[in-house]
Amino acid sequence: MTEPVDITSPSNARLKALVGLHKRRSRADAGVTVVEGYDELSLAVEVGVVPTTLYCCPELVTDERAGLVERIAGLGSEVVRLARPAYEKVSYRDSPDGFLAVVPDPTRALAALDLPDDALVLIVEGIEKPGNLGAMLRTAEAAGVHAVVAASPVTDWANPNVVRASKGTLFAVPVANAPTEEVVAWLRARGARIVVATPEADQLVTDVDLTGPIAIVVGTEHEGVTETLKAAADHLVKLPMAGRINSLNVSTAAGVAVYEAMRQRHVEEPES
Repeated sequence: MTEPVDITSPSNARLKALVGLHKRRSRADAGVTVVEGYDELSLAVEVGVVPTTLYCCPELVTDERAGLVERIAGLGSEVVRLARPAYEKVSYRDSPDGFLAVVPDPTRALAALDLPDDALVLIVEGIEKPGNLGAMLRTAEAAGVHAVVAASPVTDWANPNVVRASKGTLFAVPVANAPTEEVVAWLRARGARIVVATPEADQLVTDVDLTGPIAIVVGTEHEGVTETLKAAADHLVKLPMAGRINSLNVSTAAGVAVYEAMRQRHVEEPES
């Protein structure tokens, strides 16, 4: 365990580089992302993430949370203690709690996903808003989805706002991204049935068998799923809705479809 490094000046060169990781190109070049917040970082560490560097602010870290600093130091991670002005320079939260870490980018290649034969996969195509991606990750983790794949992504998984919106579940659910055509080929090779959620469908999601190897696909609110994925679909489905508006927020739509799959996969046999 190495001794902590102390930084007091907000103009320190290391902090300028850390702020630079808010840019997608910088994150991609370095192969890392930034996790801020005790809860998010705790979950990441719990599932096996080893930060390269922990930046903590002793003035903000409460006594009951100080153990996380020691735990991360024990993993061999560098610990940098920041004075409050220096920490506020790198923090992107309105109410920071003194924990910020640089961790490896969790994004995997499709071929690197280790999934069971009957995997339930969520495909999210062209999603732009980090908040939606984060919300879908939280749903996926809660529902036992085996992986979430971004098809032709607009926003990268390593976006710190995705990390924040996911409450750290980004590190608990395997994630990947690839062009839509590559995703379709990968699903076909796995023998997964493709179920595309679209308001244009005639069949309800509740009327489709969602057991076995399944990929549930959602797209953006404005454009929906592309014709490429619709053409590849084994089923086009819509969600049960009684209102006049035929479109839900994409994270809500994904949640409804995923939980229907979860329900079907966990139906108990009636007692004889």
